[in-house]
Amino acid sequence: MKKYVLLFSMFLVVLFIYSCQKKAAPTVSGTTMYLDLPATPDVYYASIDKDNYEATVGRVLFYDTHLSINNAIACGSCHKQALGFADNVSLSVGFEGKVTKRNTPAIQNIGNNVADFESQFVTNTNNSMLFWDGRENNLVNMMLRPLSNHVEMGLEDVSVLPKKLAGLGYYTKLFAQAYGDTSITTERISECLAAFTASIGTQQSRFDQYTQGNTTAFTAQEQAGMNLFVNKYNCTNCHHVTTGGYNGVITDFKDIGLDQNYKDMGRGTITGLNTDNGTFKVPSLRNVALTAPYMHDGRFATLSDVLDHYSHGIKPSQNLDDNLKTNKQPMQMNISDQEKQALIAFLNTFTDYTTTVDPKFSNPFKLK
Repeated sequence: MKKYVLLFSMFLVVLFIYSCQKKAAPTVSGTTMYLDLPATPDVYYASIDKDNYEATVGRVLFYDTHLSINNAIACGSCHKQALGFADNVSLSVGFEGKVTKRNTPAIQNIGNNVADFESQFVTNTNNSMLFWDGRENNLVNMMLRPLSNHVEMGLEDVSVLPKKLAGLGYYTKLFAQAYGDTSITTERISECLAAFTASIGTQQSRFDQYTQGNTTAFTAQEQAGMNLFVNKYNCTNCHHVTTGGYNGVITDFKDIGLDQNYKDMGRGTITGLNTDNGTFKVPSLRNVALTAPYMHDGRFATLSDVLDHYSHGIKPSQNLDDNLKTNKQPMQMNISDQEKQALIAFLNTFTDYTTTVDPKFSNPFKLK
């Protein structure tokens, strides 16, 4: 009898150790999964462990489909790591197959690249304008917007989310590690999601190597493409890549002549100003080769298509940016095929594969 009791006790100990390593086993979209996290938190921030614990919770939240009303869509469903945390369809699909209004923007480098999370987002609300139309400027405040969107994730009453997450089992310990108690609140959910997304950065591309003094990082074609980008076509008027420490986050809103008659008012919808109609946030060039399709509505499938627009497709829209005009008319850049190839080669130098394969940014839910 004692032998069986001892064996049963050993079994419980093994089971407990395994469950601590793998957490609880949630069911995601009808599939049995387990939560695979390291014993100690990954290093997202160099300053204090609390930030790293919050980012760890945020990583789990980011990939958890339970944040949607029908347990089918996660933040990571549209912000895909392998694609520079963008999507590969023109208009992303929300819960129940509903199509969103705009293309999913990449979310790399939206943090301030500082050592700790608290100083950049919890105490500072003056951050870069977020979304295509800049309707939010604080990453913590932004986090619940997609969750409550009636097309994206459909959880219109986010106040029910803490109770829902508490019932899953695996969040109790995670929040306790991050905050010292097991309380789950919408504020903490937002903060953890922001801590994770703010940590996603790209600073190891060949463009970074070049700007840090390694002139051999570029081929002759890439160097030619950079010269065209900076000098002949003045693309730096909007994409400020010559600014020291360029991270791709820009607060400018531009009308680049996509439509003569606006189908989407963009920034104008938020400000109510006619001068903002048809303007959209200038996107980052970080990992731009991975984030197709392009523009706020994903109308261009390739970088070649984008260059064709600037070459001979700019429309005489009401608020067309002055940098795209010649004698008050839409500019015709007439980019040659050879120049196009060089420009695309240069744009490819912004690719940073370290971010797209880094385990600490990956989906922690694994199939059993």
